[in-house]
Amino acid sequence: MPRRRSRAVLAVLAVALGAVSAGCGDSGALQGAGPTPTAVSPARLWPSLTPASSPAYDIDEVEREVVKGVRVPGDDIRKVDPAAIVRAEIAAHPATYKTGGKAGETFPETARLLDDCDQGPERGKCPVLKPYYRDLTGDGHDDLALGFRLLPGPMTAVRVYTVDRHRLVQVMKWEDAVSAVEVAGRSLVISSPSDLARYEYRLEWTWDPDQKAMLLTHDEMVRTAGDGHGRHPSRKPASPSPSGSSSRSPSGSPSASGSAGAR
Repeated sequence: MPRRRSRAVLAVLAVALGAVSAGCGDSGALQGAGPTPTAVSPARLWPSLTPASSPAYDIDEVEREVVKGVRVPGDDIRKVDPAAIVRAEIAAHPATYKTGGKAGETFPETARLLDDCDQGPERGKCPVLKPYYRDLTGDGHDDLALGFRLLPGPMTAVRVYTVDRHRLVQVMKWEDAVSAVEVAGRSLVISSPSDLARYEYRLEWTWDPDQKAMLLTHDEMVRTAGDGHGRHPSRKPASPSPSGSSSRSPSGSPSASGSAGAR
């Protein structure tokens, strides 16, 4: 009898201890989380395909150019007249802004309306947009994000300039129809409409210290909360570019965009 009674007591104590431990939360022991999906590695297609050794198209990954004829007083980029920068680009690439050119390939109205910029950007019919200043290169000094209209037409040009060795240097350029421009850290993000309803192109340029230029690091099509109606196409295979380069598509500009406020 005493042995049976002791076994019964031990059994009751074991149940009680189990209940107490369950009430005290995790005991620290490993627990199963249920079945997990099997990891699947990327499947390579056409493994016998000879890897390409050079690009098929010149898309001008690096856009770096010294702006001639524009001084930077005290190496302060804020003291440079934005309209003077656009005038310097027109002088360097006159064919792009000549009159009598093919529609959509030359922008004579941009050059003609620069006279309206004497009172400042976005005054009157001035095609130069409000300048924005941010440290995009990480050197502790302001850089300039500049946009201007390419007229006649729906496109806008966007440029980024920095100061290097007392010179004004263009480190990024793009032209396109533009929906929005944003600054995210040291990146510039441009959204442009596509010809698919509720989708837009989103391109991101990020400063690369090795190339000393802003590189196109992300190029994607994203879904937006649109109204379901088709929009004008943004990308055409032959986009005019003041420096003579053409990319896979035209490009955009930092018009009066949302998050890139001046400071």
